[in-house]
Amino acid sequence: MNRRRLLVTSALPYANGAIHLGHLVEYIQTDIWVRFQRMQGHEVHYIGADDTHGTPMMLRAEADGITPEQLIERVWHEHRRDFDGFHISFDNYHSTHSRETRELAETFYRRLDQAQLIAKRSVEQFYDPLKAMFLPDRYIKGECPKCGAKDQYGDSCEVCGATYNPTDLKNPYSTVSGATPVRKSSEHYFFKLGACEAFLRKWTRSGALQPEAANKLDEWFKAGLNDWDISRDAPYFGFEIPGAPGKYFYVWLDAPIGYFGSFRNYCDKQTAAGKPVDFDAFTDARKASAEKTEMIHFIGKDILYFHALFWPAMLENADYRTPSHIYAHGFLTVDGEKMSKSRGTFITAQSYLELGLNPEWLRYYYAAKLGPTMEDIDLNLEDFVARVNSDLIGKYINIVSRCASILHRHFNGAVLAEDPNAPVRSRGYSMTAYGSEHLIKEAFANREFGKATREIMRVVDLVNQRFDQDKPWDMAKVTDQHAELHKMCSDCINAFRILTYYLAPVLPKTAEKVADLLGLAYPFQWNDLKSSVTGIKPYKHLMTRVERKQIESLVEVSKGTLQPTPQPHSQQRHAEHQEHSVEAQTLPSPITIDEFNKVDLRIAKIVDAQPVEGADRLLKLTLDIGGTTKTVFAGIKSAYDPERLKGRLTVAVANLAPRKMKFGVSEGMVLAASGDGPGMYLLSPDSGAQPGMKVK
Repeated sequence: MNRRRLLVTSALPYANGAIHLGHLVEYIQTDIWVRFQRMQGHEVHYIGADDTHGTPMMLRAEADGITPEQLIERVWHEHRRDFDGFHISFDNYHSTHSRETRELAETFYRRLDQAQLIAKRSVEQFYDPLKAMFLPDRYIKGECPKCGAKDQYGDSCEVCGATYNPTDLKNPYSTVSGATPVRKSSEHYFFKLGACEAFLRKWTRSGALQPEAANKLDEWFKAGLNDWDISRDAPYFGFEIPGAPGKYFYVWLDAPIGYFGSFRNYCDKQTAAGKPVDFDAFTDARKASAEKTEMIHFIGKDILYFHALFWPAMLENADYRTPSHIYAHGFLTVDGEKMSKSRGTFITAQSYLELGLNPEWLRYYYAAKLGPTMEDIDLNLEDFVARVNSDLIGKYINIVSRCASILHRHFNGAVLAEDPNAPVRSRGYSMTAYGSEHLIKEAFANREFGKATREIMRVVDLVNQRFDQDKPWDMAKVTDQHAELHKMCSDCINAFRILTYYLAPVLPKTAEKVADLLGLAYPFQWNDLKSSVTGIKPYKHLMTRVERKQIESLVEVSKGTLQPTPQPHSQQRHAEHQEHSVEAQTLPSPITIDEFNKVDLRIAKIVDAQPVEGADRLLKLTLDIGGTTKTVFAGIKSAYDPERLKGRLTVAVANLAPRKMKFGVSEGMVLAASGDGPGMYLLSPDSGAQPGMKVK
């Protein structure tokens, strides 16, 4: 076996909010893969950290009446508590606000500057005169310059989907202080990303990315790679740029460098403990190549742009190694929809654990859904209860609970060692389990966890079926059959042992309990798959069932779990899926019934829905409004899969004057609700409504 040397990371969660079940898709996925690699005997260093810089951190700390450093310390402990609770096996969990990350960020900057990839130029931005700070786009609101909608953010309109510059907003105001911002110029520092295009085109097709990720990046190449603004003006919480007083590194520059910062911190601690790990062997381009190390990033698909363009361009031109693989995954929906506080599906890790739910239930459920693509997965709460209770309790645990009672009642808990020369009847259970080893091993290695768990459960079903057919309870009544009964139940326990090895990356704590029950060494190593078992301790429950009332309680608690915190609407990195603040709204002025009647609301059938190339938020909808077909551009791309919209009924404004947009002419508007929690929700008529019906 060629022993792999792996540096593995998960995206860094933003230190401005709680870990929730959406975040855990990534950390559980990474942890399963890491544990599997460790079982193979590979050298694995799993590194994480909190992402701590930026305007949101500064404002959150100010609102809480503490320093940013105090906020970082508090949230770090909360995040670590949650990760430990879900058995996420980081070798080191650090912070980007660290000496190591600062030094590395400065090294990156100096090398990029020496490579003539840093530019400086004046930028005009909105400035808050009360807070004395430049405002990021998402801290500015105003009226959309295209459709006039109020309270729109500084880069795009959620009503008509138009994109624009913050300075184009009408009647703008600062969401930080409420003041009217003024235009002010400042010198900014830029990374010349466009100068790296030739390298990036080659690298993105090198096999480091999933095919669909590489295809997505082609859209950005087609649109053109612009220079990347890497600086922010004081006041800003972050690292000051060397030789530029009052200028700070933009958080997205030092955030990925935080992987290296945490790894360096880990290497230093390991060296001090007499277990040295060579930092350069995993990070220096030439040494990493010579020592054949690998760097693997697991990320959400929403931060692909930063990790697959900016990050490798920075690494390549600063003489660091580029990622061996970047594995991007999709988002989590709950019961088919985006997580929502109002529905009680915006569930934090802390809520889940405090209500006594077993973290391995969720680990197994996610594993059963996860594959190697960027496809979203759904946590269906009814299916969650049914699948965990059926697969884990009713099938997997059922094997050992039935055998253990027979072995203790008749054989004092003794388990016969596997005999390779025994007849098939006596080894049918274990031979069935051994037969799937290659498939399961290959599936785990390729991150096809759903495929692996399906195969494991297929074997579990076969073992249970054979046990039922062999009817050991009848054999126990016949003394002459006790020798065969002992062989059969011993073989069944060995099959259970093999299945536990297979499930160990997914269910590490249950595997540890099984190791104690059967007298096995733990942590498991895949090469020990045929370890002999000589006895079984008196059986104790390894796992309990999920009760529906537990899920009901979790949903109810989650409706009041999270308190909205002021933060930008943008930067929707996987590590920063936070709820947006729900702002107090002033009721609009009353209108007359005649004014309302001017709006022609009709039931519309969505006959086609397509993404709009070059638009992050827009979908192009083709509507059937009772025999009339209209094209509408709607800013709902982040909330809906276009394929799932086809055939759906909704409500549309049928007499809206056509307006020319960048991507075509929009002939109407569909109605959607938004507010409490993330996302927006299309209005749907009751059953029986038909396209063209008037909404009164």
